Amino acid sequence: MFSGSLNLFSNRLLTGTLHTENNMTEYHLSADIAGAFAQAKDTLFALLQENSLTVVSDVDVQATLKAKLNKDMRPYHIYGACNAMLADRIITAEPSAGALLPCTFVLREERDDLCVVSFMHPQNVLGLAHSAEVQAVAALAQEKVEKVVHALRQAA
Repeated sequence: MFSGSLNLFSNRLLTGTLHTENNMTEYHLSADIAGAFAQAKDTLFALLQENSLTVVSDVDVQATLKAKLNKDMRPYHIYGACNAMLADRIITAEPSAGALLPCTFVLREERDDLCVVSFMHPQNVLGLAHSAEVQAVAALAQEKVEKVVHALRQAA
């Protein structure tokens, strides 16, 4: 369904902002995914795999809040995605930069037939590190995330 190469697009898909002292820094890239949560998850995970990103963690916020606060909510998961070669380059260049990994994203159900995915902005988050190598890897990670978001937007 989403096979083949995608050209990077010039316009940014940045939708969220993090207010800092004197400027605004984007913190996430988002896209809508038509369908129920399980279908959206399958679509998203296939695109991640096509872009050499592996899901390495899953926090089921819906289940956690139900267990801890007895709160009902729609499906909401926080995932971590990683490309092992990129992670290795970051950790090798700046070991403490591992605290900025993996690339985090949220998949949440907005309504029965619509989900929203929001990825952290890799270049801005990894921009907290000091090494030029980490910055170079951040640009590669950004490219992968943008390809996934672009493909989702094209499919919508």
